Amino acid sequence: MVAAVSATQDIVVDAFRVESLPENEQAAGMAGYVAAYRIGMLVSTAGALFLVSGIEAQGFARTAAWHWGYFAMAALVLIGTITALAATEPERSALVGAAHARQGRMARVAEAAVGAFKDFLGTELAFAMLAFVVLFKFTDALSGAMTAPFVIDLGFTRNEYAAIVKGVGLAALLAGGFAGGFLARAFPLATSLWIGGVLQGAANLGFSWLAFAGHDAALLTFAITLENFTSAIGTVMFVAYLSALCRNPLHTATQYALLTALAAIGRTYLSAGAGYIAQATGWGWFFVVCALAGVPSLLLLAFLQRRGHFVRLVAKTS
Repeated sequence: MVAAVSATQDIVVDAFRVESLPENEQAAGMAGYVAAYRIGMLVSTAGALFLVSGIEAQGFARTAAWHWGYFAMAALVLIGTITALAATEPERSALVGAAHARQGRMARVAEAAVGAFKDFLGTELAFAMLAFVVLFKFTDALSGAMTAPFVIDLGFTRNEYAAIVKGVGLAALLAGGFAGGFLARAFPLATSLWIGGVLQGAANLGFSWLAFAGHDAALLTFAITLENFTSAIGTVMFVAYLSALCRNPLHTATQYALLTALAAIGRTYLSAGAGYIAQATGWGWFFVVCALAGVPSLLLLAFLQRRGHFVRLVAKTS
């Protein structure tokens, strides 16, 4: 139940953000969203554990401590609930209301699904565009699937790895998110995607360096900081692109849900063979392969840019 309703809420929040902000503010909006999301994740994981430990220290039984820990986490949801009730509908929502005024619920669902597909598939660049969505974060997904086993294999403990990820890694993610928002405001969408795509691929070479150097805490910290910072930049650019694709107010939520589901293919199915690649190449060359895994998306980016995809996209959203 939690997974189903939280996934639905994620899509609605994304649709609200896309419809509320103009195109040139999408990346900055996403940077703020990512920062708040990461802080929320930190509060609900490490924060919850600290809370439960503190309650147990007061003499409460473990079951009672977890009961009140979950109660506190549930109470935090009220912040978002109150915000949602206080928020106003985006202006473009009036268009949706007028268009669907006389339709039943099932008819609206069917039209939204069909209309979302029509918007994407009604262009000659549909295949290249959707392939780019699948592959852009593939370089991150491939390396991310094996980062923890790699670090443990080098001799670091899980606690050491977790401490770096939760400490400097989190700070790098937040900084990268806001850096991505700044870059997206400073450069056109296509240029921003080039910056994000090249940086997130090249960052894998930091882990390759660590693999050849061996057990080195400072170098591990550098590699994780570099990877998290560049990955966050790439994510902000990527989401800005997805948001630009979903500018039809009649289908925003449906389109965004379809695109994020499509992007998940690279994170799950395509990266499933990461362990086999690492075993065949060794750790040092595995992360070189991960860096090269970003090249196909860059080739697609060049193709889309040359065919005028981004010029038409900006004209459509302005």
